[in-house]
Amino acid sequence: MKSFPLVRKATRNLRDFFSAGHLKFGLFQQTLSTYQGGDAWADARAAVSVTMLAIAQGLAFAAIAGLPVVYGVLCAAVAPLVAPFFSGSRHTILGPTNATAFMLFSFFSVNPALAGRWNELMPLLVFMVGLFATLGALFRVADLLQYISRSVLVGYITGAAALIVVNQLRSFLGVAAYMEGGDTSTFFGMVLVLVKALRHTDPVSVAIGGSTLAVYVGFRKWRPQWPAFALTLFLSSLTFGWLIHSKIGPFAGASTFSTFALSDLMPGMPQIFREGIFQDISALLGVGFAIAFLASLENTLMAKSLASMTGDNVDVNQDMLAVGIANLASAMTGGMPASGSLTRSMLNHDAGAKTRFASFFAGIYTLIFAVVIAMSVDWGMPLVDHVPKAALAALVIALSVGMFNVRNIRICLRSTRDDAWVLVATFFATLIAPLHVAIFIGVAVSITLFLRKASRPSLIEYEFSDEGQLREIGEKNKRPIPAISIVHVEGDLFFGAAELFRTQIQRTVSDPAIKVIILRMKNAHHLDATSVMALEDLIKFLRSKNLHLLISGATREVYWVLKKSGVLETLQQGCNRKEGETNLFLNWPSNPNLSTRDALKRAQQLLGTDEAEIRIFYDANKKD
Repeated sequence: MKSFPLVRKATRNLRDFFSAGHLKFGLFQQTLSTYQGGDAWADARAAVSVTMLAIAQGLAFAAIAGLPVVYGVLCAAVAPLVAPFFSGSRHTILGPTNATAFMLFSFFSVNPALAGRWNELMPLLVFMVGLFATLGALFRVADLLQYISRSVLVGYITGAAALIVVNQLRSFLGVAAYMEGGDTSTFFGMVLVLVKALRHTDPVSVAIGGSTLAVYVGFRKWRPQWPAFALTLFLSSLTFGWLIHSKIGPFAGASTFSTFALSDLMPGMPQIFREGIFQDISALLGVGFAIAFLASLENTLMAKSLASMTGDNVDVNQDMLAVGIANLASAMTGGMPASGSLTRSMLNHDAGAKTRFASFFAGIYTLIFAVVIAMSVDWGMPLVDHVPKAALAALVIALSVGMFNVRNIRICLRSTRDDAWVLVATFFATLIAPLHVAIFIGVAVSITLFLRKASRPSLIEYEFSDEGQLREIGEKNKRPIPAISIVHVEGDLFFGAAELFRTQIQRTVSDPAIKVIILRMKNAHHLDATSVMALEDLIKFLRSKNLHLLISGATREVYWVLKKSGVLETLQQGCNRKEGETNLFLNWPSNPNLSTRDALKRAQQLLGTDEAEIRIFYDANKKD
């Protein structure tokens, strides 16, 4: 019976934990309660532009991933249809993106045995992505994304853009058939195989791709407000698709995509209860986590970019929940992974969308277009069959070149040395490693450099002024070698700083004149098991040399960590506690120096004198 209170307490703590996240599931109703006719008209009109781009990019990003185009179209329809029920941003449009699509291609390129099992593995993978993102939102993991350096994403996107360009050149040049069986799992392998295949370049494919690219650039230059990507793909398909299917001249036999059937749009649940499911989960675990991480990071940065223009508040965990639910829905309908699309979201904002209903309208429109495309097979005029692969490759190359953000690259390279290292390391990792590995290499480098800076506690020299105030000592006031050293510890003392902290203190006591070390820890934070064990080792080391260590200015946080860990007992050894002797002096907010004064008296008592000279430790390696 005694266990029931514990269960109730655990349940209450769990409920309080999730409620503290402030995740909302009624955002749609809140918007609906104030929705007006003018808002509906603005949202419906903006959704038309978004839909035109979503259909075209759904085809393009499925092609980048090496998937049948239906995967991209379904994701472009389902994700924006579901996401606004949960998203915190009113302009966000979710769906397939360049970065996530190429991560898929990269993973299956290095795992060719899995590449032929799209129907089985893709729903499972997208379901895992959705599950990871949803759990991340519930546990407020999105709050940690702000600690990932922006240089990681810039380096990743730049490297992915280079990979996408090289990969799409196979269709642009018409040499895809001559690259089969080659090493296309890395950038350099892809370039080598492409160079060998150049002698088979198809002039017709180059003509189609070059013409498409010229039209796209023209639209971007002279009609920048028009949806250039969608219009160019439509005109190219209308012109070259007719020539190809009419088998006119050299265009006969040029490669096009295949239109999906209406049955391909039917919902299909991931096959969870089947033989070999756990082997598949194990194989997909890494890439699933990487895509969930990348999608959440992309969506967070995009939401913040939009919020800077609209003044809306950003709830990164709410947006991460939207990513998770959108991917779960995409998995159940046969789509590819969904992420926050910056181009479609910006278009949604620029087109005048007022509320989250614009995304919902875009999803409805895209779904209708998907049904029309599927039914076009029965009408005898399959629409996607008229889309030349060279034309779409040219447009993807144009989009990828736009991913090379020269300004962001310049900022990362020039801001700090650490940012430059993170950018360069992530970029080269994308060229030599699978992308689901490369992004975590960049994150690891970023965190390592951050920890290196954060794990350097500051040790500053102090003295008592004539008025009894503790102040930083100047170079002109250096004192003779004393017996008592007061070390002011400032900064984080977590696991990364523990060893450096211990080494610096041990170097201090190498001075034979020093008999007592007073650690002033008023501004020391985040003690953990590693730092506490280092402190205990330091206490034992000093006692082995007949030296003493005292702690002054300890906060309640420091006190409770030492007490619960048992290190306080080690620190207090040798003290007559009945007589009130102690080696730990708590901070007094009303008089911060009082604890150091008390520690000084204790040090003098240990030395058996009232006139011991005092020196405050100065770290000679610390730059001014």
